[in-house]
Amino acid sequence: MALTNEPKRLWPVYLMLAFATSTWGSAFIAGRFATESFDPITVAFLRFFFASLILIPIMILKEKDRPKLNKKDWLLLCSLGLTGIAIYNIAFFTAAKYAPIVKSSLFIAVNPVLIILLSGLFLKETITKRNVTGLVLALTGAVIIITNGQVLVTIQNGLQPIDIVLLFAVVCWALYSVLGKVALAKFSTLTSTTYAVTIGTIMLMPFAIYETNWTDMMGANWLVWTSILHMSVIVTVVSFIMYYEGIKRIGAAKASLFINFMPLSAVVLAVIFLGEPLHLSHVLGALFVITGVTVGTRTRPLWSSKRNRLMKKQAS
Repeated sequence: MALTNEPKRLWPVYLMLAFATSTWGSAFIAGRFATESFDPITVAFLRFFFASLILIPIMILKEKDRPKLNKKDWLLLCSLGLTGIAIYNIAFFTAAKYAPIVKSSLFIAVNPVLIILLSGLFLKETITKRNVTGLVLALTGAVIIITNGQVLVTIQNGLQPIDIVLLFAVVCWALYSVLGKVALAKFSTLTSTTYAVTIGTIMLMPFAIYETNWTDMMGANWLVWTSILHMSVIVTVVSFIMYYEGIKRIGAAKASLFINFMPLSAVVLAVIFLGEPLHLSHVLGALFVITGVTVGTRTRPLWSSKRNRLMKKQAS
């Protein structure tokens, strides 16, 4: 009886994870609106400035027994702030401003399998054949997306500057994720994220002050500020709490599969709200990316899970 009711107990968790990861896709659209009035560095700073104002009190209240920081801890947390908050988001919002959302969101979706590869290289984690297969499939999809299906033409003409920015963003986020695994050995997800967000915000601050003045701030319309607050509160804080609650309930392997909702929601929103075209190369590339991420991040084959459930049902 318990086996029959298990999906009913978990469907709220699945919905929560789907919502959390879908909001990550909405960040591409919000970033496009925000960068119409502010430069990418300023948008990144404002997003995490407001997010840090929310995360710091939550961390203080919920993590009263958090470990004290030594020099190595500060170096690690500063590396998190530099790679995942400062540099990645400068690249992210630059892509949101100058690149088609459909293209950039689908390309960035290769991150999970790249993270597995870097974890194997730097953290000596086991890399399986499934990981390699997933990486090859996802990168194939990324090549199709970033070249618009014209691989040979792109090889002849070279990558566009914005394509290099996208590549840089993917590598920075993968490095941030690998460093995050090291940080999580000592700190909770809330503590490490709060420190990373706060440190990254401080790093972005002088550049944001240099490129933006008070007149620019006052001249921004309600859509720009709504977009920034959406990214701060919903995308950064609320979805973060939901996603890690999902990991706690069903495990990281299953929860990571919901990351596929990110590029899908970004594509749908870009087509609806921005009128961006959806080309056949995008669809084909997306199929490769999603298949690669699913294959590369699953801990065991699907047929094995079904077989185990059938055996348990027969045994009962």
